[in-house]
Amino acid sequence: MECKHHKEHELSCVARVPIFSNLTYDEMLEVAMITTPKTYKKNEVIYSYNDLGGTLYVINDGQVKISRFSLNGKEQVIRTVGPGEFIGEVSLLSSKRHTDNAIALEETTMCIINGDKLKQLMSKYPTIALKVLESISMRLEKAEELIENINNASVEQRLASALLELAHDKKTINLKMSKGELASQLGMTQETLSRKLSMFQDQGLIKLEGQRKIIILDKDELESIKFDSI
Repeated sequence: MECKHHKEHELSCVARVPIFSNLTYDEMLEVAMITTPKTYKKNEVIYSYNDLGGTLYVINDGQVKISRFSLNGKEQVIRTVGPGEFIGEVSLLSSKRHTDNAIALEETTMCIINGDKLKQLMSKYPTIALKVLESISMRLEKAEELIENINNASVEQRLASALLELAHDKKTINLKMSKGELASQLGMTQETLSRKLSMFQDQGLIKLEGQRKIIILDKDELESIKFDSI
């Protein structure tokens, strides 16, 4: 049996995930014992559409893009996930194949948790299952908000909202994804995104530095645009 001391890295990964936050140290160690670390290079595929599921992927460091492709090959970015978040939970619970694609946006270290063994722990510690369901519910809510924004909000509102969310109350945004991928997530073309970013810069709301750095200059005005009934 693998020595517990060899699982300290996996334990640190498990400890930072909200679904395991109510577990004791010994209970987290049980999760760590069924966890395997793996590092993905930038742009490496973690899983693809129709791949077999049954595994929970926990991001320890890095960023991962979740997307789907239309019949004509156009990519729709659904969301990005970072440290402390997890993916693969839907196929884990339903035993269905993956319905989306997961790709590392940068070098990403993940803790991969065996699905069958995790289900056993869910029976033993129901709070894990409840936390997973809570997370799925929150993601569904965000997905509904995204659909509503694409259908009802103006391009300016969507962009202002995205910039505020990406900033996380900070002034500097370092995009992990390309502007084309961000445009896809916001339901607009890359040309429209570039044009609106330039417009925001001309208005003194933001400052663009290079291809992926955006500095927030006027958070209050972005908030006003976000909630403006255009």
